[in-house]
Amino acid sequence: MKLYSRGQVIFFSVLSVLIVVMFAVGIGVLRIPLKGGTKAQAEAVKNTEADPLEALQLRQSPYTNPLLTKTAELQAYTEDERENIGVYEQLNEAVVNITTETVAINWFLEPVPQEGGSGSGSIIDTRGYVLTNNHVIENAYKVFINLADGTQLEGSLIGTDPENDLAVLKFDPPRGAELKTVPFGDSENLKVGQKVMAIGNPFALERTLTVGIVSGLGRPIQTSRQNIIRDMIQTDASINPGNSGGPLLDSMGRMIGINTMIYSPSGGSVGIGFAVPVNTAKRVVAELIAYGKVRRGWIDASVVQIFPALVRYAKLPVESGLLVSRTNRNGFAEQAGIRQGSEPVRYGSNVIYLGGDIISSVDGMKTETLADLYSALEDNKPGERVAVELIRGGRTIRLELILADREESRQ
Repeated sequence: MKLYSRGQVIFFSVLSVLIVVMFAVGIGVLRIPLKGGTKAQAEAVKNTEADPLEALQLRQSPYTNPLLTKTAELQAYTEDERENIGVYEQLNEAVVNITTETVAINWFLEPVPQEGGSGSGSIIDTRGYVLTNNHVIENAYKVFINLADGTQLEGSLIGTDPENDLAVLKFDPPRGAELKTVPFGDSENLKVGQKVMAIGNPFALERTLTVGIVSGLGRPIQTSRQNIIRDMIQTDASINPGNSGGPLLDSMGRMIGINTMIYSPSGGSVGIGFAVPVNTAKRVVAELIAYGKVRRGWIDASVVQIFPALVRYAKLPVESGLLVSRTNRNGFAEQAGIRQGSEPVRYGSNVIYLGGDIISSVDGMKTETLADLYSALEDNKPGERVAVELIRGGRTIRLELILADREESRQ
């Protein structure tokens, strides 16, 4: 039998302890605190104030891979079940239930409060910012945010973007509370068939998890006469009334979409739900927090969507597009060379000037309707240059123009 010296025994003992500690750190059972972590994070936030989105993401709570949590307790489940359980346990407390109050008029013509709608929202910032759908809080007199522990807090509206059906709320976290947040993911490289999860409050049943796949990508959904939301994510994960505004998550628990609507003749989930891509939300949220609104570029001219009677009367060379009736005096459209109409014609209560250019494409997107124009310029800012394609006298003309601010040009 081989004998070891005291030095050899001590060496191998210390080596064994180090191996055990390194293994524990590797699987997440043991964590080594980083000195000055809070101060460093605060300094990082301070250094990124010029980029509101980056600062917002730094304020999101630390995220732990759900596959590394409670590993021993989850051995009895399949890998797919462990993913579902881990994501839910990590993030369900970051999903809130939103309820509203509206104002109605009674028989005596007096304003009276009444119960409004309800929906879901994601806490996206430890300061209490919540991302949800605009239609969840539309026309609300008061907004209440219900946390996972049952606490109900009144929220304030920071800003809305009806064109993407998004809104940002804020509440003051209870003293000493450590809020969990839903981390932003990336919707750029999603694949049909990819597993997704939705957490929300369908029919007021709080923090419900449903699982499905990405059923389709790039779906354009028209939400109003003027608005089309582009690149919507289609999913078969069950989405019901009350899920609106909640997060659509990938298998790692990252937000890839905001559950927005369902297609259903009956009003319940039939396997066709739609979510706004998170990349759209990331672009919009930073502006809503900074300015309370989304600044968008616009062609500073009044345009008319071409209709059959107008085509016949004016003998237009095309059957669809946007007729330029008037351009703003000394505006960017006029400076770029877009021609306005000169022959006034009354149509109903409106006056249309005939003879102007017909806009057929903006920023590479065909503009057959007003909704197409709104959609084409949804992600453009004032001051940017865009390519515009025109029909003039039967010929196609291409030019570039600088976009004006939409609100200012329409005043």
